[in-house]
Amino acid sequence: MPRHPSASPKVHPFVALAAAGLLATTLAACSSKPDQAALAPTVESHAPVGPVPAGLERFYGQSVSWSACAPYATSDDARSAFKTQGIECGRLTVPLNYDKPDGQAITIGVLRHRASDPGEKIGSLVVNPGGPGASGMVAAAGLMDQVSKSDLGDRFDLVGFDPRGIGASEPQIKCLTGPERDADRADDSETDGSPAGVAKQETEQKDFAAKCTQRTKYGDDMLAHVGTRDVVKDMDVLRSVLGDEKLTYLGYSYGTRIGSTYAETFPKNVRALVLDGAVDPTQSPEDSLVAQGQGFGGAFNEFAKWCAARQDCALGHDPADATKQFQDLARRLIDFPVPVGDGRKLSYDDATTGAIQALYQQNLWEYLNTGLNELRLQRGTTLEKLADIYNERNPDGTYGTTQDAFIAIRCVDDPRVTDPKQILEGQEKYVKAAPFLDDGRKASSARDACAFWPVPNTSKPHEPNVEGLPKTLTISTTNDPATPYQAGVNLAKALKGSLLTFEGTQHTVFLQGNACVDKAGSAYLIDGTTPPDGTRCKSS
Repeated sequence: MPRHPSASPKVHPFVALAAAGLLATTLAACSSKPDQAALAPTVESHAPVGPVPAGLERFYGQSVSWSACAPYATSDDARSAFKTQGIECGRLTVPLNYDKPDGQAITIGVLRHRASDPGEKIGSLVVNPGGPGASGMVAAAGLMDQVSKSDLGDRFDLVGFDPRGIGASEPQIKCLTGPERDADRADDSETDGSPAGVAKQETEQKDFAAKCTQRTKYGDDMLAHVGTRDVVKDMDVLRSVLGDEKLTYLGYSYGTRIGSTYAETFPKNVRALVLDGAVDPTQSPEDSLVAQGQGFGGAFNEFAKWCAARQDCALGHDPADATKQFQDLARRLIDFPVPVGDGRKLSYDDATTGAIQALYQQNLWEYLNTGLNELRLQRGTTLEKLADIYNERNPDGTYGTTQDAFIAIRCVDDPRVTDPKQILEGQEKYVKAAPFLDDGRKASSARDACAFWPVPNTSKPHEPNVEGLPKTLTISTTNDPATPYQAGVNLAKALKGSLLTFEGTQHTVFLQGNACVDKAGSAYLIDGTTPPDGTRCKSS
């Protein structure tokens, strides 16, 4: 389970759940996607397009072989998503280290659905869903139904890529095996604040960092170059290979950090950026931790109000008492985990992870209430399923790449926090912001894996320099549980761009069915028109 580099509370990747409907379908154990028809491979090549950094000509002008996507699937989510009709996949070759372009090369997985009206095509719309560590290929395939019904599907090729080290990109970041991940999730001793507990946790964190080096191909060299600083350089190579002089990009959640970093690195290569569910580029890891706690705390309170109006509410009918009710249900799992079959048990960690998974989107609140009602009956099936979805656990016990990649990327994207006092202060602020996640035990000052990471961080929070950047559009949701509203306000200001406010309780909103937001975002992507200052959209 990933930890925020600044503190011990388990903090969840900023993954945009644009495919929340897919999660609900998974929980309902039904899927109707047809298999993708076999595609004859096609090779596409042309000269480099737009500016090309010196020494990178062969990468910017490379050929790509496009074919069926099924062989690119590395998880059950990907196998399901890649059954979508009309998509094609390929690989991009990029330098492992851009300072040594003639050295070791790696590959980036790319998925594309071509524009339905080639004569009116503007270019490619490149998508990233955040994480860091989530699959852009899966995200793009998941957006197909919505995009195909809009002008965007006529005017743009929809493109998703798996950032370096993730999913179909090779090599993958690999740290824990499936059984090791299961054992980590089942271990509820990770916030033991005693000296022995702290020593045990730090030994485990050192071991995790060492395993990442040992099990990831190219070891420390790969881990040193998985950060956002390098991902945006890959994205600029992708822009040229796709034949676009300038980039049109849609970034969700942590994908907004990729967008803002690209804007700073290649401001004159930007055509349009939509950044939804923003990460504040100036925010420290500690402040980000507390802000996320506030977001999930607020979302839990909204869930409690929704639940209280239901006859079957697992937390009772008084929203003010919901936190205590949740704590009473969850905390007993620390000593008495609930069996869920196949030798597994629902731990406190998995119960809270399942709850947080459901708080990302209102259409998952029904499953959270069901899971909590089950817990009252000493059953944990639904909460464990929610935690499995969050953790990308496949039915065969294997895992996707997001959890390992999340830690590896954050450890090079942000400064480490190693001061025990600062760690404890971060925990105290976090549980105060989200009291439903307070496990009732003494806080731990244990350092996380980033404190023992084998390579230094390559980025840090700062005000981006975006001289020459065209107008951008940031979308921020008033009650976003993972990336609070103010972060979007701050990002829009930092990029000197426009802000669109959505009044709702969910994580990200564009292309998820809200007509007001979708109309504004699409108009901007197609013709560059930004909504008037102060524009607000509401839940339908």
